[in-house]
Amino acid sequence: MATLNDLVGQIENAALRERIEEEIKRVVKQKKFGLVFEEHLPECTPLWEIPVKRGSLVAKKDGKMDDVWRVAKIKDGKAICVRDVTAGETNAVEFELSDLVTVARFGEPIYPFLKPLGSVTNAPDNDLWHTLIEADNYHALQFLEYIYGGKVDCIYIDPPYNTGAKDWKYNNNYVDDNDAYRHSKWLSMMQKRLALAKKLLNPCDSVLIVTIDEKEYLHLGCLLEEMFPEARIQMVSSVINPAGAGRQTEFARTDEYVYFVQMGSSSVLPESRTTTQVPIIWDSLRRSSLANARGVHGKGACGPNQFYPIYVDDTTGRIVKIGDPIPENVNRDSAPVIPGCTAVFPIRPNGKEMNWGIKPEEARVRLKNGFLRAGKHTPNEPQKYVISYVTGGNIKDISTGKAVMAGYDKDGCVIAYYPTGRDKMPTTNWNRPSHDAQQYGTKIINPLLEGRFPYPKSLYAVYDCLRFVIANKPNATVVDFFAGSGTTLHAVNLLNAEDGGNRQCVMVTNNEVSDAEAKSLTEQGYKPGDEEWERLGIARYVTWPRTVCSIEGHDVKGQPLKGNYGVEIDDYIVDEEDTVVSKTTGKPTKAKIYKKTKRQMYPRLAEMAMADGFKANAAFFKLGFLDKTSVSLGRQFREMLPTLWMKAGVHGPCPKASGEVGDMLILPKNKFAVLLEESAFRAFQKELAQVDGIETVYIVTDYGQSYKSMASALKGKTTYQLYRDYLDNFRINKGRK
Repeated sequence: MATLNDLVGQIENAALRERIEEEIKRVVKQKKFGLVFEEHLPECTPLWEIPVKRGSLVAKKDGKMDDVWRVAKIKDGKAICVRDVTAGETNAVEFELSDLVTVARFGEPIYPFLKPLGSVTNAPDNDLWHTLIEADNYHALQFLEYIYGGKVDCIYIDPPYNTGAKDWKYNNNYVDDNDAYRHSKWLSMMQKRLALAKKLLNPCDSVLIVTIDEKEYLHLGCLLEEMFPEARIQMVSSVINPAGAGRQTEFARTDEYVYFVQMGSSSVLPESRTTTQVPIIWDSLRRSSLANARGVHGKGACGPNQFYPIYVDDTTGRIVKIGDPIPENVNRDSAPVIPGCTAVFPIRPNGKEMNWGIKPEEARVRLKNGFLRAGKHTPNEPQKYVISYVTGGNIKDISTGKAVMAGYDKDGCVIAYYPTGRDKMPTTNWNRPSHDAQQYGTKIINPLLEGRFPYPKSLYAVYDCLRFVIANKPNATVVDFFAGSGTTLHAVNLLNAEDGGNRQCVMVTNNEVSDAEAKSLTEQGYKPGDEEWERLGIARYVTWPRTVCSIEGHDVKGQPLKGNYGVEIDDYIVDEEDTVVSKTTGKPTKAKIYKKTKRQMYPRLAEMAMADGFKANAAFFKLGFLDKTSVSLGRQFREMLPTLWMKAGVHGPCPKASGEVGDMLILPKNKFAVLLEESAFRAFQKELAQVDGIETVYIVTDYGQSYKSMASALKGKTTYQLYRDYLDNFRINKGRK
């Protein structure tokens, strides 16, 4: 529509323009079903490493990247630029060469590389290396497709919520709040990124996790259904602000939403209860569903033999006998009478006759073994006693030792408990104190970063999202291409520290500055690309410092962090039993007296001191772009090394080539090798035979048949042809169209 309106506006004939506008309004008013949005083009990408030259497509460093010009001439540090190079220099504009940056339009081939910006090593003997990439995430996803296509176990993203906030541009301000096409543009932005993200995921077993709030959750849900028709999708509501975000005329918002998109065999894992000595569950023996009422037949209904009397001694309150079934056409009052006992039948308070949950013969076995008991006496109701039983799952757990038998109660029933609690499935409604973004987001990273980032996610909210899907995958690869403050990598390290895992995290974020910082820097004469500007961007000012500080266990000033991980919450335990006067009956009765105490939601995490950091390493890169010709001629091999390191599995510190490389490069610590001169293959093969641990081999050759021959001789190695493998991947422009 935006493009169509622009075109209509160019019609000079006013009458014709007005008629077309009316027709467009009529068409727009027609109801559309399903998700409908326009294919808006994302911004052009600045190519900071590519020099501006004649013919280059450029933009002003301090302008919009999609406001582009073509360089027609360069002279004396000036660039003469035109909108359309075919128009000669008519309407040409002169710019300072230093004010311009080369850009690539959407759809044009790019050749990315990783420029090292820093690293942190807190586990020199550990092969675990995380990575942070400073880049527009669209082009970073193209790069990651080359590295990890079909291999990623989990993607967690917290995309811009499109609320119009400007604290950090990438956080919420994707489009202007007053833009009539803001939802359409947001959807277009997400659709293109999710299309690439899908190519990263392992189709056989992986999960995509996306958080969102009420502004876009409906649009996002439809988009996910459309893009992942083969997946199983659930949405969880998670309370992140118990106090509520104040609104003048609306409900105060307390929660956000989390979509889980499960691919292949991926499944949600049960959650272990942390409370110790959890009693086994006694369930009601009376069936609750009307499908199991007495006399009801059909699929799933109880049999005719599950309506029978259970005799309870009125003096002791103990079950003394299980009677025989009463036929459906016979009144229950016909049941034999046992003096001093009440015959209890499964009857609802409204008098509706139901069935017991087990047959009489099974009830007799459970009574004998202490798995059946009479509970509360209800003399004024049709069912005079509450009858409970131990379910089959609990009985099995007792027999296998999973649940511990502590003895028998005075009524002869078993006393048993689970020593460390019992696993349960997490629900779709999370009201967990640990997900409070203020308490466990802001108050965790503020001491690290001195308040550099507003509204971070709760560390434990992200931790829970991850552990529910990858706790059983100790070597999982996790990607977050809306990294923000870096909570995802922090949570992955926490999960690894808890269970000894070796999960790897790859984060991507741009280096936008806050709106206030942008204004201040502009007033001082700085532009994007200047060092003074870049050092205050989110990647360098927030995400990377948090990564370093959390791994090494100190704040940005080098002071050790205080406290432990974990979340302590209020709890109540039974202190004693006492006799109190009932407010309803006025009679003395036994009551449990509770006392307030504290409980750890994450007991294992509570043992971890923040000052100890994590046994992990991380590397920081900026995504740059290379000249295709220079790559094909092998002139930029040094720039390619980090890319080869990532594709080979991120083993050991990222290598650097110093001096002349020669015919080959063998890197045992990094588990890969490169043959740069194919005539040296025999010598290369002999060298490899004497080195252990090489898993990946890159072979530089222009000839496909030569590559196949050499790859075949390197049995057991994963091989790639350079530079064709790299150039072809980006030349065909996968995912950009």
